[in-house]
Amino acid sequence: MRILLLALAATAAIAGPVRAQQADVDVLRYRFYLTLPDTGKLVRAAATTIFHRDSANESISLDLLAPMAVRAVYLGCSAARATPFTHDGRVVRVPLGEGGDSADSTCVTVQYEGEPADGLVISTDSAGRWRAFGDNWPNRARHWLPTVDHPSDKAYVEFIVDAPAALTVVANGTRRGVAPIEPSEGGERRRTAWATVEPIPTYLMVIAAAPLTETPLGETACGYAALQRCVTQSVFTAPEQAGFMPGNFTRAGDIVQFFARTVGPYPYEQLLHLQSSTRFGGMENAGAIFYADRLFRRQDGVSVGLIAHESAHQWFGNAVTEREWGHLWLSEGFATYFAALYTRHAFGDSAFRAEMAGIRQTILRAPAVAERPVLDTAQTDLMGLLNANSYQKGGFVLHMLRTEVGDSAFFRAIRAYYQAHVHKTALTDDLREAMERETGRDLTWFFDQWLRRPGFPELTLKWEHDRATGSLAVVVTQGERFAPFRIPLRVEVVDVSGRQTHLVIDVPEQRTARITVPGRWVEPPFAIRPDPLVEMLGEFRTP
Repeated sequence: MRILLLALAATAAIAGPVRAQQADVDVLRYRFYLTLPDTGKLVRAAATTIFHRDSANESISLDLLAPMAVRAVYLGCSAARATPFTHDGRVVRVPLGEGGDSADSTCVTVQYEGEPADGLVISTDSAGRWRAFGDNWPNRARHWLPTVDHPSDKAYVEFIVDAPAALTVVANGTRRGVAPIEPSEGGERRRTAWATVEPIPTYLMVIAAAPLTETPLGETACGYAALQRCVTQSVFTAPEQAGFMPGNFTRAGDIVQFFARTVGPYPYEQLLHLQSSTRFGGMENAGAIFYADRLFRRQDGVSVGLIAHESAHQWFGNAVTEREWGHLWLSEGFATYFAALYTRHAFGDSAFRAEMAGIRQTILRAPAVAERPVLDTAQTDLMGLLNANSYQKGGFVLHMLRTEVGDSAFFRAIRAYYQAHVHKTALTDDLREAMERETGRDLTWFFDQWLRRPGFPELTLKWEHDRATGSLAVVVTQGERFAPFRIPLRVEVVDVSGRQTHLVIDVPEQRTARITVPGRWVEPPFAIRPDPLVEMLGEFRTP
């Protein structure tokens, strides 16, 4: 997902209280009609929510924060009628009564207006040009869109946007039409329509309306798209940056093709990359990734690693969405690790191991890792979930899981997990069950140890050699800060001649263990080096 801009993260506030999906309401589609101003921040809008309803359900509640003000609400799809409502500045509540076009579904249309305090970020760029970008994560859609603002309720989305003709309007899905409309006092205007053909969570539902120039990347990853033969990609930037494009986006096609081959076909209609005002380094909005404006104004531009991270989210986080916020690692950990796997594909094993070593060092230094588990269902500060647990440790857990079960079983399970939950939601146990089906093993211990407990192993390794018997043992002591871990640890034994032998020793879940190394060792080793291939999360000390 997003590579967080830390200065903003420190001050970012949660967008109102977190609430779970309404158990008796299932949103099918949102249709948003937005009229954007020529200047200023006043947005006028109408939002139609089409949803299944439980027969006993008496109302629907949609998140919408002040200062957005509701002017009217209409109930019904084909024969809508004005209906009573309440809006307390946080939630629009609409009694349903007997409304609806069928026994179990209906439409509610909310007419509203205001200057969004967040979510739709309206500003001017460095050249003084007006622009607006959606920036919804985690639950900031409610600042400008009346929705069930929770990742558990995915829906199709349509945007119909009236905006000044000088602006390019981009949204999720594909563009369905552009037409001139009646000019305003500010000048010519156009109506642009976009729509998706797959459901997405509200935190990914965005628009961009800005003076953007398109640099086509062409048809990429041909034969690897779920909805058509190829994945059309483009980069949208401010006009003055267009001359520097495509830059690192030349790798965008290879990135998508690699993930599609590894996981499954690309899940959306196209993939667009936009220079934007997002508060994050990158935000993986479905089919339309927003990158921070400042990255396009540097010589090295948007990095290959960031493009790979945000592209990986199209599969993990977007197509398969974490059902509850505490399972965010299913999005961020996956994007972190699969971006590293792309590094291996593109730049080789040495670059991959160097990246994993850097990820490990970040984990070892992060206070959140020592204090909280990766699977953090107790965390109510959603911005607080953007930490080394969700990203780096989550990614390294996948790396260790791959080592534990082997490449073939790991990737079979990843593909099975993805196919079972594509365009749906998932929890951590869904991944565990997929891994267990493919391996025929009980992996509860692995998931509990690495995801439900804070910390990491802190190991001190010593060796003992008996020349008379030729026996060699490794004594492993685990630190006191965390409970002991169960670890299959690869060690490299270097003899006096410099020859290297790799062995895997099973470190038990206890403070101190003496583990005999197989074989006969005539001479004592010159050195024993833990984890030479960067496969294990831990801090290792040797005399």
